[in-house]
Amino acid sequence: MNQQIALEFPNSISLHIKREDLIHPFVSGNKFRKLKYNLLQAKAEHQEILLTFGGAFSNHIAAVAFAGKEKGFKTIGIIRGDELKDKISENPTLTFAQSCGMQFEFVSRESYRLKNEIPFLENLKQKFGDFYLIPEGGTNALAIKGCEEILNEKDAEFDYICCSIGTGGTISGIINSVLPHQKVLGFPALKGDFLTDEIRNIVINNNWELLTDYHFGGYGKVNSELIAFINQFFKENNIPLDPIYTGKMVFGVIDLIHRNYFPTQSKILLIHTGGIQGIQGMNMKLRNKQLPTIDINV
Repeated sequence: MNQQIALEFPNSISLHIKREDLIHPFVSGNKFRKLKYNLLQAKAEHQEILLTFGGAFSNHIAAVAFAGKEKGFKTIGIIRGDELKDKISENPTLTFAQSCGMQFEFVSRESYRLKNEIPFLENLKQKFGDFYLIPEGGTNALAIKGCEEILNEKDAEFDYICCSIGTGGTISGIINSVLPHQKVLGFPALKGDFLTDEIRNIVINNNWELLTDYHFGGYGKVNSELIAFINQFFKENNIPLDPIYTGKMVFGVIDLIHRNYFPTQSKILLIHTGGIQGIQGMNMKLRNKQLPTIDINV
């Protein structure tokens, strides 16, 4: 569903947002797209266990846990941060994942960096048996295939497609399916432009660009300006934005509109990649720092 943003913009620019966050109540947005073909492949391989990686407030961990329960898989989450082992009840994401039956293995941050190394994975197989591996964030070839289905024929009217970026899988799928007259703008949630080369090696089209000035300090970092923007946007449009990904992207696009980045009468489509479950955890962090919270009921 494409929802028009009920705000007036200069230069007769129109802004719509594709509500991928409404696809599924627990496996929403790009997580639904990324898991679709991976779950089918796991079934085809007669696998019974899904194993994946993530941080304490990971949307991906929550999505895999619920999807695994729904589709009859046992799920294992390798969680970054061994200090979290005794704090599950204090963490809404981990509490939810555990309620879905996910088994956790907490590892130190040093060990977590080895998650793609063969010896690390072999140790996991010795401990848990055979499993279907889903990478951190869910990005692999099957995930990109799923994300290629985000756009449809009704989206041909738009000149720009804008998307937040974590691991690069979602935007790669969008770039592969975009039409020649359209340009894809990516807004990384992490500092730096290192994802440019990774995306370039995956995609088949060249009509895309990364805008790296809207990460608000890096992955998981926010400030009072971003929180105020998310709250005001919800008040004006009744659309919740997560503070890690989509909130930063929408902030960036609207800022660029006012900076005359887009030509007159541009039609812009924003991709809402979900992640609303993470607001609860972010608000916990904000309260601990005595900062304003995201005023959205989730």
